[in-house]
Formats: sequence, C-alpha cells, structure tokens
Amino acid sequence: MEPPLLPHGEGPSPRPTDWNIPNALTVLRFLLVPVYAVLLFHDGGADPWWRFWAWVVFAIAAVTDGIDGRLARRNGQITTFGKVADPIADKALTGTAFIGLSVLGLIWWWVTIVILVREIGITLLRFLVIRHGVLPAGRGGKLKTMLQTFALGGLTLPLWVFPFPEVWTWVAHGILGAALVVTVVSGVDYVFQALTLRENSERTRVRRAARAAGRSDGLP
Repeated sequence: MEPPLLPHGEGPSPRPTDWNIPNALTVLRFLLVPVYAVLLFHDGGADPWWRFWAWVVFAIAAVTDGIDGRLARRNGQITTFGKVADPIADKALTGTAFIGLSVLGLIWWWVTIVILVREIGITLLRFLVIRHGVLPAGRGGKLKTMLQTFALGGLTLPLWVFPFPEVWTWVAHGILGAALVVTVVSGVDYVFQALTLRENSERTRVRRAARAAGRSDGLP
C-alpha cells in the first residue's frame, strides 16, 4: 500500500545542511585563533600596535560567538556540527588567550590552570551525560563567558600606552577575578545539574524499571 499523500507544506522538516552562515562563523572563529596568537606574541608582546590588532581579532572572534548561536536558532539551522564545533571553538579562543597572556606574565598561571580545568571538565561532562539529555547553558555560564571575554580583551590591549595604565590594569584584573569566581561556582552548579539530569532521565527510569522487574521475576 502506498503511503498517503500529505497536504502541501506538511511533513517532516528537512534536516538543515552544515553549509550555513552560523557554521561558517564557527569555522571563522577557529581560523582566527592562530591569527590572534601570532599577533599577541609578535615582538614578545611588546609592540602596542600588534597588541591592538590582536585585540581586534579577539573582539571579532568573540562577536561571532554571540552571532552564530542566535542565527542558528532563529533560522532553524542548528546542526550536529554546530553543536560540537561551537563550544570547542569557544574553548580554543579563550584557552589560547589565557595561555598566551600567562606566557606574557599578565595572568597568573594558577588562574589559567583552574579556569582551563573547569572548562575542559564541563565540556567532557556534557559529552558524558548526553545519553540522558542536554545540559543547557545557565545564567552562570553566560555570565562567566562575558566576564572572561572582557577580562581577556582588556589584558590583550596595550594598556601601558593608555592614560592611567595602572587603573585600567586593576580594572581588567578585577574583572578577571570576578570571572574566576563565577567560573568555579558555575562549574560546581553544572556538576549538580548533570547529576540531577542523570538521576531523573528517561534512560535511568527505564533501567530502574528493568532492574525492579528482574528482581520481581526472581522471587519464589
């Protein structure tokens, strides 16, 4: 028997192609990461013009991070590639900035290590619980990203050529301190969210029901 014809315009929506603007912006962010690193380290990071252009590249990459997700959701262009590549591109950009600025002596290494361990750990945690559901980005995670972006952008700039450089440096490090606190607190919150998601997921409920049925069958 032939399947019934659906009225025009009905039926399952076509799968969005990976060739779209949001994914192109994600790829662009990947490509900008080594460009940022080269500009940041030119002349040992001591040339103000190269540092300024490093900031421009970082700012462009950070802006694409906000645009690609909005475009994907608005235009129905959310793809598997985007889900995987977008957070990796974000971590590549911020990770390169943290490591680069630590090499230049602008960020303490222990701060970079704590933040990178948190970022990598939460990314792995998302993959571990993906069978139970998606671990959504919370307000803490978004605030963390914003604070990190402002702190890294500020410290990338050649602040020593600005008026009152000490003030701007203190402001940038103050934002970085706030970013560190929010990063750690939101990381702990994500761990609790992951545990709750795992305990309350449909997959876990099915397993519990199967174990309960198995124990019942074994009763005399």
